[in-house]
Amino acid sequence: MTTARTTRTTTRTDPMGETVEPTAAAPHTPPDAERLRRWRMVLGADSADSTGCALTGQDAAMDGVLNALYGGGAGKTSGERGSGGRSAGLGASAPSVARWLGDIRTYFPSSVVQVMQRDAIDRLGLAALLLEPEMLEAVEADVHLVGTLLSLNKAMPETTKETARAVVRKVVDDLEKRLESRTRATLNGALDRSARISRPRHRDIDWNRTIRANLKNYLTLPAPDGTATTGATTGTVVPERLIGYGRSSRSAKKDVVLCIDQSGSMAASVVYASVFGAVLASMRTLSTRLVVFDTAVVDLTDQLDDPVDVLFGTQLGGGTDINRALAYCQSRITRPADTVVVLISDLYEGGIRDEMLKRVAAMKASGVQFVTLLALSDEGAPAYDHEHAAALGALGAPAFACTPDLFPDVMAAAIEKRPLPIPDKEAQP
Repeated sequence: MTTARTTRTTTRTDPMGETVEPTAAAPHTPPDAERLRRWRMVLGADSADSTGCALTGQDAAMDGVLNALYGGGAGKTSGERGSGGRSAGLGASAPSVARWLGDIRTYFPSSVVQVMQRDAIDRLGLAALLLEPEMLEAVEADVHLVGTLLSLNKAMPETTKETARAVVRKVVDDLEKRLESRTRATLNGALDRSARISRPRHRDIDWNRTIRANLKNYLTLPAPDGTATTGATTGTVVPERLIGYGRSSRSAKKDVVLCIDQSGSMAASVVYASVFGAVLASMRTLSTRLVVFDTAVVDLTDQLDDPVDVLFGTQLGGGTDINRALAYCQSRITRPADTVVVLISDLYEGGIRDEMLKRVAAMKASGVQFVTLLALSDEGAPAYDHEHAAALGALGAPAFACTPDLFPDVMAAAIEKRPLPIPDKEAQP
């Protein structure tokens, strides 16, 4: 008697935690063998002897590209996987790196590819290879890659700059498509609500505020048949004073100053802030200024029509002088009560700490809405100066990390002078 053999299809999780499309597995793979295969994929090539499991096909190919990055050898630091004498790494060959970049895009989803690219830049010193156009065309573009390219901007040869700009342009365009519509809708609503008028058109009446303002003018109405009633009575509010929303105006209603720390750790924040700066600058009801700083201060407002130009005008790295940057911003404020200043920094101050805090206090006392963001990215708060964050919080400018999706709500609250929507408020400094 013959026994039918079936080929089963399994869904696997690769070593990076992502689900891999179903593939044909060997017939009747024993559970122990499958478990060993998974451990072998997780632990890497140095575990081959201990697991006694040999990889074949796509598993072997995936293991090869992982071992080139995370195995022993070049770029390895203490505590990382692989302790044997076997050499690993991608070497200095550009064609080899290009093939490796192609391989990881074949075997892993985009989110994992971006993580592996960042690890390769950090562990194997591939930053220099990004100065070659062929490499830039092979990588998966994301915000972190843009940050790396900006840090290499000054060392980039002319033959590579156009390719680099194309990569940055793609990321910026994608961000604008994702962020622009909601930012405009949220801030336009906030600007309309912030401009109250006393003679509104019917469609512009703010009924909630109008009713509250005229409750003293409440009149009791007689019963419909003219007879007195002992039960509940009806009445009406006579709206002697109407309160309405302000609408379109040719002049800017609010001034916004984005003051961005361009130290190396703030790369992702610089990218997002530049995109938001361009969106805000395109709104005629806002007057937007963009200032970047390290130990020097640069005003990039005249380049806000193109965020790519803004990004290539930054110089990531260097020290930090927040006090000098705030002094410049303060000197450009002409309408304190209608101004929102957004400081984006990890608050490691290399300048004069007490002067920085005095400037913030002076701006707030004059009516400026001051917002402190430790980061404007999806990664949460970076390492930051907790003492400075606590001091700013005591001045009424709490410091917190902000995601790009939350930023429009933060700006809307600042424009309307409402409490800021601080995420996980109890965990903030």
